[in-house]
Amino acid sequence: MPAKIKIAWYGKHFGEEPPLVGRKDQGAGTIFFTGCNLRCVFCQNYQISQRNLGKDYAIEELVTIMLDLQKAEAVNIDLVSPTVWWQQIKEAIILAKNNGLVIPIVWNSNGYERLEIIKAMNGLVDIYLPDFKYSDDDVALKYSGIRNYVETAERALREMWRQVGPLQVDERGIARCGLLVRHLILPNNLENSFGVIDRLADLNENITVSLMKQFAPIFRATDFSELSRFVSRDESEQIFNYLSAMELNGWVQEDDCGEIFIPDFKKQHPFNN
Repeated sequence: MPAKIKIAWYGKHFGEEPPLVGRKDQGAGTIFFTGCNLRCVFCQNYQISQRNLGKDYAIEELVTIMLDLQKAEAVNIDLVSPTVWWQQIKEAIILAKNNGLVIPIVWNSNGYERLEIIKAMNGLVDIYLPDFKYSDDDVALKYSGIRNYVETAERALREMWRQVGPLQVDERGIARCGLLVRHLILPNNLENSFGVIDRLADLNENITVSLMKQFAPIFRATDFSELSRFVSRDESEQIFNYLSAMELNGWVQEDDCGEIFIPDFKKQHPFNN
């Protein structure tokens, strides 16, 4: 039986960082895969990461999706939560490149990656877009049900950096290659965020960081009293000021963005609220 891969949605998406979406008529060529190797209680994509919503596709169909997104003038192929399907995705990327795919490949993951997977993608991925969620393994275990997050993520980030280096954009401001690290600010968890920034600064002072304020108290987040609200402006300002003080490059999302980033993958257009 031909290998299958489960996809929840694909299309042109405008919710990523500015260098990843281009003009309003371009967008990232985003493919959301079903499944995840973490179990985050605050996951905004829980319908597909933990409830298995999606449809089976053959590898050849994934190749066609990539090429069609390129024809639609997407600025990249944005692979969201690719880790559990990495072998099939690797095969699809090779086939797509052999059939004319030239736009950058973005590996958009949670950061908890086995080193051998990242090494296997060397030369195929142009832009790594990992999360760095935690600087404290106890917090990682509490909220994502995973052990040894910090060491595992740091090891993966070092390999990503070795492969692609700092984020680079072209004359239009569109990312062509490099590493961009995301960090989701959690309410009442400032020390975790400070620690993440410290670790990124130790890794390399030229890393670009995207601070996200889109946390929303949905799914199982409300099981924890400290996660029962949105991130405050004061919390996000403290984290951004700390990032600036550490002289790392990056930016922070606009205020009041939480609710608009909650997709509904039961809809044909999940991001139309």
